[in-house]
Amino acid sequence: MLKHMVKHLLGALIGVLAWFATASPLHAQAIVTDDRGQTVQLAKPAQRVITLSPHATELVFAAGGGERIAATVIASDFPEAAKRLPRIGDGLLPDSERLLLLRPDLVIGWQTSQLSNLDRLRIPTFLSAPQTLAAIPDTIEKLGMLFGTAELAQDRATTLRNKLERLKHFPDPASPVRVFLQIGEPPEFSLNRTHLLSQIIEACGGVNIFAEAAAIAPKISAEGVLAQRPDLILLGRVGGPAHPTPDAETRKYWSRLNLPAALAERVFVMDSDVLYRPGPRLIEAGDAICSMIQQARK
Repeated sequence: MLKHMVKHLLGALIGVLAWFATASPLHAQAIVTDDRGQTVQLAKPAQRVITLSPHATELVFAAGGGERIAATVIASDFPEAAKRLPRIGDGLLPDSERLLLLRPDLVIGWQTSQLSNLDRLRIPTFLSAPQTLAAIPDTIEKLGMLFGTAELAQDRATTLRNKLERLKHFPDPASPVRVFLQIGEPPEFSLNRTHLLSQIIEACGGVNIFAEAAAIAPKISAEGVLAQRPDLILLGRVGGPAHPTPDAETRKYWSRLNLPAALAERVFVMDSDVLYRPGPRLIEAGDAICSMIQQARK
């Protein structure tokens, strides 16, 4: 009789454990905090994701959730698989009707205004607007939790953190390099210190000559750049190379104005998407950017 009772209790216990392993909503539940400071909670891994910015698309792929993307915006073009995704308009004005018809279980945006209506409709949303370089691997880990790909996402996040750690070996405080981050051809804008590219420059021991500007992308003039006398120019160009590459045209433009960086042939161009999107590629380019700055010290 006792043996029978023990056998019955063990069977019941195994059944309860199996139920918790497969049926309990707590088992699959993911809870993270996005860049609004808002809690995002999913009862099960997201399967139909919509991204509303190119950088969000890159982060999703990095976190192992690329196959879960049901649609994205026009400018999402990296990695290569992103080019084949359905589109719901541009990042500023996505097609809300089409978005709803796709029945997403998670929408990832970069502006609060993009997500407010969806929050009211009880569609889970995640805001990604990294303000620091460290926030990029942090976000990849959070997305991995939402997709159920936590192990893969953690590996990729760790790789990026190691790359950031390596940048600390480049700076030489005794020999700072003054860097002009050029936007536009001819130059129209630059970036202040709050942009992640400026944070890369600073991590490499460079000094962004417009770091203290009030606007994140201050409008500049040739006279203003000449007054700052940069040692090096880094230009972002659509479709440019993934690594810093000497640029003859931009050097010619500034050489006519006798800018020291141009006269020393320290004018480089890179893909603007690598430089300006707050995603993994910016961190991955850090070693090359630091090497460029290091060479300018010699």
